Formats: sequence, structure tokens, C-alpha cells
Amino acid sequence: MAVEQPLHDGQLQRHVNALIVAHLRDHNMSQAANAVASATMTPLNVEIPANKLVDLVYKGLSVDRDENSLSTSWTDTSMSAGTTYAGYGPLPSLPHKPLDFSSMQTKGHPKTFPKHDTRHISEHKNAARCVRFSPDGRLIATGSADTSIKLFEVDKVRQMMMTDSVARDGPHRPVIRTFYDHIQAINDLDFHPQSAVLISGAKDRTIKFFDFAKTAAKRAFRVIQDTHNVRSVSFHPCGDFLLAGTDHAVPHLYDVNTFQCFLSSSVQDGQIDGAINQVRYASNGGIYVTASKDGNIRIWDGVSASCIRVIEQAHGSSEATSASFTKDQRYVLSCGKDSAVRLWDVGSGKQVKQYVGAQHEQMRCQAVFTHTEDFVLCVDEASSEIVAWDALTGDIASRWQSNHSGAPRWLEHSPSESAFVTCGTDRSVRFWRETF
Repeated sequence: MAVEQPLHDGQLQRHVNALIVAHLRDHNMSQAANAVASATMTPLNVEIPANKLVDLVYKGLSVDRDENSLSTSWTDTSMSAGTTYAGYGPLPSLPHKPLDFSSMQTKGHPKTFPKHDTRHISEHKNAARCVRFSPDGRLIATGSADTSIKLFEVDKVRQMMMTDSVARDGPHRPVIRTFYDHIQAINDLDFHPQSAVLISGAKDRTIKFFDFAKTAAKRAFRVIQDTHNVRSVSFHPCGDFLLAGTDHAVPHLYDVNTFQCFLSSSVQDGQIDGAINQVRYASNGGIYVTASKDGNIRIWDGVSASCIRVIEQAHGSSEATSASFTKDQRYVLSCGKDSAVRLWDVGSGKQVKQYVGAQHEQMRCQAVFTHTEDFVLCVDEASSEIVAWDALTGDIASRWQSNHSGAPRWLEHSPSESAFVTCGTDRSVRFWRETF
């Protein structure tokens, strides 16, 4: 037994080394892959399924999250016994075969985008500016220029869509919480990855924390006072840190427990310019991306906070309004006021795909993948339409009226099903779900 254990440990270590080498190699980090392969005597061409390391880490973190409650005092209050929304259900798993956009065919018949039913589910008193799904897709949050935040339960939205009743105060009223605590328009929202906590970033230069497990709570239980208009927020996947994209050109990294703010030491004021329209973490937190008013897309190291790649003038001289990673973190999808949606290779910084045919020159809109990453969605300001592209071919698969009065300002897709939400300057919030 004493002999078998070291052998087992040795095999496990070799397998871990192989996973690391394959991960670095497949994510275009050739220099690092060569260094690790040489140091550990691991073959560089080792055969490992795509994203195996990320998938194993993701599953391990899920198990660890289930076995250990968060240690901070504010999350303990959110996870208290007897609350309804103290956590989330099973999170959507990563795709087994991520799409390789850089090597696929560029011509052919586009996939058929499924038809969707829609329903007006609520409205704010002023423009509805942003939408976010919870990590498991069970909840939706919307933020408005009227300074309010509404929280919806997706199951109740489905029930609402199945009935003929139009009374929103009936048994299927989908709004389960409404928060009021900002004094200026809300720009962005995000859900804590484990706890019943929602954060909001607003023009009043604050980031506010709302405990939606408490039915009577209307105001934030914690507040971060920033120095700039907070345009975008994003939680680290572990939940201990968050990013704020502001009118400052450098993203603000906050420790959630201490509220200490960290700025990149590799970038000084004056070296870059342009407010940040959107900031988003990759699924493993190892890197994050910003889309800025100067038209640049920047990729940052999640540990050192240093800028590791700049995609200059990603949308020409126009603003880059959104940027987010694919699930395998190999690509970034961006949207800009040049009326183009573009896909970038993280490793090389080169454009691998462009999606055109939708006009967006005025509003700070975003482009998103569907939950399977088979399609890309965005809005057309000129026609007030929603446009869907085949993600692989870049061809338009479908376009249809948004049913908003004027173009939707924001579109967000569910992480777990064929459903998405639109909202706009007409104050309305609409839920879209695939027709069965």
C-alpha cells in the first residue's frame, strides 16, 4: 500500500501537468505551454478534450460551494435559514464541444433561428436601461432611469405567458421585488455567483448591494462610493471581488469584503483615454475585458490587473459599447456604434468574424450569444428589429419586430434556455421564449 500511493500520486500529478499544458496550448499561450511542458517533461501534443481543465475546475468549485458556506458576514445574512432565494439552482454547464470560430467555413446556409413568443411583463416609470439574468437563469433584474430596480421570477413569467389574463396584479405577477435606493439612473446590474445578492452601478457614482432574500428589503445593505459614474459592474466568479467600469479609463477592482479599490499598476492616467462602457469577467475569472468610448477593446489579467492585450480601434473611430467572452474564453464578442458586431481571438487579437446588417449608432447597446452560442443577437435601431446571426457563418438567420415603441435599448439572453429579455426607452420590459 505504501508503494501504490506514491504511484497513484505520481499519475495524478502527470495528469494535472497534461491538463495545464493542453489548456495553455489550446488557448494560444504557446510560450507558457512550452515552458510548462519542458519543466514537467509533458508532451506538448498531449491529447486532452477541449476545456477539460476549465470544466473540472468549474465542477470542483461547484462542489466546494455546496459544501462550504461563504465566510463573510454580509453573505451570511443573505444565506440565512428560511429565505426563499438563498442560492441558485444547478448552473448551466460548459458546452462539451466549443465552437472553433477561427477554422470554420464562412459560407453556407445559416441555421434557422427558432420562433419566439413574447410578452410585455412590466414597465418602469422611465427608460429601462439594463437587464441581467441570474447565473442559473431563474431570476431577471432590470434597472431604469427612474432609479428603480425590478426583480422577476422566470417561472412566474412563464406562467404569465401561458394564461390569457393581462392583469399583472394577478396570481402570476412576475415582479417579486422592487428596490429604490439610487438617486440617478441605473447603468448596469449583476448577481452574486452564489448568494442572494444583486449589485447595481449608477450615474450617482455608487455600487449598491441588495439582499433579495429578504422580502421586506427595499434599500441597499451595503454601498461602495466610487469617484466616477459607474457604467458597468461584474462579479468575479468566486464572488469575493467585483469590477466597475466607470468614466475613468482604468477599471476599478474592488475587494467585496473590505471595499478596498485596486487599480492597474501597469497603466497610468493619461496613457489611455475613454470611459469604459462595459466590463465583463471570463467564466473562470482569469481574465476580464473592457469596451471603451475610445473604440478600444482591452483584455486584462485577472490576478495582476495588468492590461495584456489592446485591440485598437476595434470599431474604427466609433465607441465600443459592449464586450464579453465566449464560454471557453477563447473569443470576445464586441459591439460598437459603427453598426458592427465583431468576434475577436483572445490569443492573437485578430478579428475572426463580423456580423453586419443591424444599425446601432446612437444607443449603448450590446450584442450577445444565445445560451448555446449558435446565434448572435443584437438590435437594429433604424427598424426597431431584433437581428439574429448564425454565429459560425455570420449570415443573418432571422430578423423580426421588437414590439417596442422605438428601438430596444438592451437585450440579454438567458444562460440556461432559449429565452431573452429586451427593454428600452419606451419603459417596457419584454420576455421572449422559444415557441414550442
